[in-house]
Formats: sequence, C-alpha cells, structure tokens
Amino acid sequence: MADQLTISAEKRTEFGKGAARRIRRADKVPAVLYGHGTPPMHLSLPGHEAMLALRHTNAVLTLDVEGESHMALAKDVQRDPIKRFIEHVDLVVVRAGEKVTVEVGVHVEGEAAAETVVTTDYNTLEVEAPITSIPEWIVVSVEGLEAGTQILAGEVELPSGVTLVTDPEALVVNVSQQLSEEALEAELAEAEAEAGIEQEESDEDEAAEGEDAEGGESEGGESEGDAEGGEDAENKDD
Repeated sequence: MADQLTISAEKRTEFGKGAARRIRRADKVPAVLYGHGTPPMHLSLPGHEAMLALRHTNAVLTLDVEGESHMALAKDVQRDPIKRFIEHVDLVVVRAGEKVTVEVGVHVEGEAAAETVVTTDYNTLEVEAPITSIPEWIVVSVEGLEAGTQILAGEVELPSGVTLVTDPEALVVNVSQQLSEEALEAELAEAEAEAGIEQEESDEDEAAEGEDAEGGESEGGESEGDAEGGEDAENKDD
C-alpha cells in the first residue's frame, strides 16, 4: 500500500530557478501543493525526509505546514537525471475516504513453462483506488503458463477496492515459444537480407578457401623438377 508519512513543510515566497537552487543548496526540496479548489501553496520540504517519503510512487503524505495539516498525494516527482536527487515535487490535496486515479507498476512473478519467453507489454496499469489503499504493485503470476498464453488487463487480479481504468483488452503479459538457435539465425539472416546487409565471411571460411586454393594449385600445376625431368628425357631420346 502507499506510504503515509508525516513531514514538516515551510511556505516559501521566493520563486524561479535561482530561488529553487538556493532551496536545494539548503538541503530542502521545492514543492507545490494544489487541488480541491484551493489556491496553489508553494512549499519547501526537508531534503532527507522528502527523499525517504518519496522512495515509492504514489506516496501519500501528511504535511504539517506551520501548524496546519494537509493530506497530499505525490503526483509528480522530478529528479536529476544523473545524481537522482529530487529537484521538485507536485503534490495534490486529497481527502480521507476519496478515490484517486493513479498509475501502478506491474510486477511479474513465477516461472512459466520450459522453453518459453515471458514479455511484459504494459509495465503499469491505470487504476482507481482509495487514497489510503493504493497498492505499491500489481502482481501478475506466470507460474507454469504454457506458450501461447496471453494475460489481458481485464484478467489481472486487483486488490480489494481497486478498479481498472486501463482498457480491459490491453495485452499485459505474453508467453511465447522460445526460438531455437537455428530459428534465431534464420530470422537474423532474413532480416539482414531484407535490409540489404551482406554477411562477411568468417576467418574460418577464408582459411578453408585458402587451403582449397593451395590444394588446387598443387594438383593441377607442374613443378620445376617435373618440367626439367621431362626435358632431360626428351634429350636422351634424341
């Protein structure tokens, strides 16, 4: 289920990139809280507490903003692409007992039948869930499934109280027959031929051709010794 943690937050009056950089240098995270018809509230969150609270998607927080309590859902968490620290957080005001529409990750578990390949076509499913009961994962079991089995979104078992929003006919997991090495090579050769790619001869093929060429010269050619021997014999006959 979604995390429900309480962290303190401060209102901020400075905005823009420069102000955001100063907030992050102070080990804090810029954030904005909005929703339910309330005007946006610009906040700064303590860096370490925010990092712990937002480790998982769809985290539900209780914010203590200068003595006022607000329940919020982490709607968008922006992270630095390299260092992965949190750059900014969008928080949506929520109320206890209401339902929200969120994206929840699909977790495939189990072992399918031998010589099969399991492909996940949908990594997340959109669902509607009570704000206090958002699942962290939606588990899909492939234990013992045979090749040719397909699991559609409408066939995925959801936790109690959670309803599907994604198209029920969407293919979530596909179990297919594993291709043999020969079949893989044939498919690769066909794809290369269609793309106009010519395969280069391997070193072994080149070596084999070289040996064949040398053998042909030895069998069909006439050595100097044989040629001289033939001339001597003709002279003796004369």
